[in-house]
Amino acid sequence: MAKDMTLLWGAGSPPCWRVMIALEEKNLQGYNQKLLSFEKMEQKSQEVLNINPRGQLPAFKHGNVVVNESYGACMYLENQFKDQGNKLIPDCQTEQALMYQRMFEGQTLFQKIADVAFYNWKVPEGERHDSALKRNTEALTTEIKLWEGYLQKTPGSFLAGKSFTLADVTVYPGIAFAFRFGLCEKRYPKLAAYYNSLKERPSIKATWPPNWLENPQTQDALKNI
Repeated sequence: MAKDMTLLWGAGSPPCWRVMIALEEKNLQGYNQKLLSFEKMEQKSQEVLNINPRGQLPAFKHGNVVVNESYGACMYLENQFKDQGNKLIPDCQTEQALMYQRMFEGQTLFQKIADVAFYNWKVPEGERHDSALKRNTEALTTEIKLWEGYLQKTPGSFLAGKSFTLADVTVYPGIAFAFRFGLCEKRYPKLAAYYNSLKERPSIKATWPPNWLENPQTQDALKNI
């Protein structure tokens, strides 16, 4: 089954990482994969465009089926391989509802992280404003505090309760990305505990961004959050 799958990905990209964690959780190792360079703009190559016309990573294909949106790919893999690997959608109505809530809230979280972490990269120098960065920083601080509160109230060690679910598959990479870019562990102890507790989970450890392993030094874009 995995031999019919192709994943084109970039190191350190939370969307790519989500799909890779899902593949590991469903015991779908052995898929065709290729690491591409964002620095070399390889996501705009014809190889990628043949699968993902947006010129973005991940580019994921299973046989003739293409699912490039990372959330969609994770949900697709869970639904296609329900009886294989780890179950990622709980049966409990309450846990399932919380899982979907946290999953899709995770998109807001990562967007606000990106608004701060990538501000100087995305906004041309002549168009940058301290007030805009301050506004983005305040919005992210509010968002991070919300997630710190969620983890204080959630029963269990995971985002949706006592079991590892699609919420963790999709949101964990963004949280890890935040700490990589300087989020203070002492300031957000619940988020830090969640982040550190899952580092050794086999699916996460096996797919840890290779560039982070090569250069473990964190950056400081989020140090003031």
